[in-house]
Amino acid sequence: MAEGAVVVEQGPSGRPGERDPKADELSAAVSRLRRALAAHPARLPDRDAAEDELAALDAMARAGDPEVTRLRSSLLLVAGAVGSVSALAPALGEVREAVDRFAEHGAASRPEGRG
Repeated sequence: MAEGAVVVEQGPSGRPGERDPKADELSAAVSRLRRALAAHPARLPDRDAAEDELAALDAMARAGDPEVTRLRSSLLLVAGAVGSVSALAPALGEVREAVDRFAEHGAASRPEGRG
């Protein structure tokens, strides 16, 4: 690389600096659920597991081009941990819808370790 050269990341469309709107939606939905979970006063036995998987979902969204099967696995773990709490249902539904958008738009569904 030449001295003074600038590296610009390309988004999913191949245009420099463009972020995938689906990733932004997922990240925003995860943030809302994290806030709702943090504000929920009841002791949840699997709260730590839910928080860990929400962090993983957010990291995948921010990294771009997440693997759909991994997104769904994380969503399943979060749903299992907080799904019985009706106060968290709307925020959990938003995360589910955001994950579903990746599958609808043909996001990569490659096995882990490949790609």
